[in-house]
Amino acid sequence: MTRRLLLSYLSLAALVLLCLEIPLGFVYSRGERERVVNAAKDEAESVSAYAALSLAAGRAAQDLPARVAHCAERIGGKVVIVDASGTPLATSHPLDPEMSGSLAARPGIAAALRGASTVDVRTSRIGGVEYLSVAAPVGQEARPVGAVWLTVPTRTVHERVHHVWLLLALGGLAVLTAVAVVGFAFARWAGRPIRELEDATHELAEGGGRFTPVTITKGPPEVRSLAAAFNHTAARLAHLLASQRAFAGEASHQLKTPLAALRLRLENLEPEIAARARGSLTAAVTETDRLARMVEHLLAMARLEEHAAIPAGVDLGAVCAERHRTWQPLFAREGVSLVLFAGSAVPVLAVPGAVEQILDNLLSNALRASPAGSTVTIEPRLQAPPRRALRDGRPGWVDLHVTDEGPGMTEEQRMRAFDRFWRAPGAPKGGTGLGLALVQRLAHASGGEAALREAATGGLDVVIRLPSARPPGEPGPGPGGDRPRRPRREAPALPA
Repeated sequence: MTRRLLLSYLSLAALVLLCLEIPLGFVYSRGERERVVNAAKDEAESVSAYAALSLAAGRAAQDLPARVAHCAERIGGKVVIVDASGTPLATSHPLDPEMSGSLAARPGIAAALRGASTVDVRTSRIGGVEYLSVAAPVGQEARPVGAVWLTVPTRTVHERVHHVWLLLALGGLAVLTAVAVVGFAFARWAGRPIRELEDATHELAEGGGRFTPVTITKGPPEVRSLAAAFNHTAARLAHLLASQRAFAGEASHQLKTPLAALRLRLENLEPEIAARARGSLTAAVTETDRLARMVEHLLAMARLEEHAAIPAGVDLGAVCAERHRTWQPLFAREGVSLVLFAGSAVPVLAVPGAVEQILDNLLSNALRASPAGSTVTIEPRLQAPPRRALRDGRPGWVDLHVTDEGPGMTEEQRMRAFDRFWRAPGAPKGGTGLGLALVQRLAHASGGEAALREAATGGLDVVIRLPSARPPGEPGPGPGGDRPRRPRREAPALPA
């Protein structure tokens, strides 16, 4: 913001200076040219009048050389007086015979001998005078008896004009420097509160509700008012988030103990319950377990929101193998096959512990939805990026598929499946409606995405897309494999 404000100030100042200094420079150059030309014409007319009087009195030989020498010394130029035939009568400098014979042929002298005064001016590109000669008739214009040819050196005028242009340029540069200094100070003064607001906004977004109040004593009144409104809004938001986290965490934590006690009491009642009431007792124990799992999920979500972890490299193949060994006995007891397709194991970026929780929730859901004799598969697949992504060094993505052969979901149900506490109609008992919501939250926290698809076998195919820990083209561990990682991109959307 400071650079943009400073650039706008300098651009405006430069535009004003150009609109003022360029016309001023040309006006001065034109005025200097007119002054030099008028002075030369006046001097030529003065010498012409003196020469006419001297010729009339017959004293040209005695008076004109001294007058011409005095005039040439005063103007620092050259003066030549010729008679009606073009023969030199007096000169301020020696002339060679060839030049003396060609004086009458010069355009200025020829015009003056015909009774017309002439001025020959040549100007430079910036308006300075480079060459100036003046010719004036001697005597009456109808019948001139001679001519005066006066040449004025213009180097001094030319240097004076250039000096003025240089002064204008230096003055403009000084003004721009002053504007830059003052503008930079003003831009810093006006932009500092905006930068503090930006930093506080990032801190609020990345810190999960924690922020440092912005000072409201600096900057323009509008910015101070904005800072005060931001502090008020951020404080209310931080209070609401803290209250929500505290309520979810404390409530979930406080419910664990009474739920455990309730389940223990129900189990202790089993020997004293009649056979016909055993079903109700079993249902009560099942609902108690379901409530305990719901409390665990709520507590996990509260911890995830409170402690925003940074994704790190995770060996997806190793995690899948470990969870496969853990869940294999449970699936075998229910008559469901659990198959792991190792495929191409690629390290992924994920929040610590996220992949384990994702697999536990997905496998738990798949086990409840799968009939006996069916198969549940776990398969990580590396998504091959296009050639352009390889050239750009964009990171690849790894899809983790958990597929079952259960009843599946309709498209509308798949769109709502990630909502908290939502359960599909006819879903098996024991679910909490929080598993998929937690899965999606963990995937987003890891920089990925979660999606539900219809499996080829008619069941459900849950796809978790996670960023690869190694960009395409980067070698693995070993010589040359410790290159710095490039920033990750957002996960591309998965089709429903």
